[in-house]
Amino acid sequence: MFGPEDERNLNNERGYPYTTDYPYDITDIKGTQWTVSLADPNLGTLRVNKKENMETPTNHLWKYNEDKILKDIEYYVTSTYNSHYCGHNDDYKDIQTIDLMAAKDLATHFCQANILKYGSRYGDKDGRSKRDLMKVIHYAMLLLHFDGHYTRQDNGLTEFR
Repeated sequence: MFGPEDERNLNNERGYPYTTDYPYDITDIKGTQWTVSLADPNLGTLRVNKKENMETPTNHLWKYNEDKILKDIEYYVTSTYNSHYCGHNDDYKDIQTIDLMAAKDLATHFCQANILKYGSRYGDKDGRSKRDLMKVIHYAMLLLHFDGHYTRQDNGLTEFR
């Protein structure tokens, strides 16, 4: 006769042991923590919930002010959305020049050229201008997007086409 002890010794098709001890916590290969609980004991259905109390990991190895640099980059990039790069009319205030270039398949080369422009003038025009380096990093970020490493969908937006 098949009993509870036999059920505890079963393995699923991947070789992981079945359990009747609920709830329990698991961590997936990306490090996300989940809680597995029995949703309906009569049906044997499970409920899997992401643990929300996870702390954001901190990198204690950073020693070159990377955390401050990332904050400065975020501030700089955000400022470009409210500057002369955007349309002035309310109907076009969220359209930037780079959007027009993307519409004509010019954005990738434009970003590459500006990385060279601001990178090569660093130290020559306006001295060792932090703003030039911010522009290099920002254009590199845009190049990552326009070269297909990221999409508007990654940001919850629809593509223009």
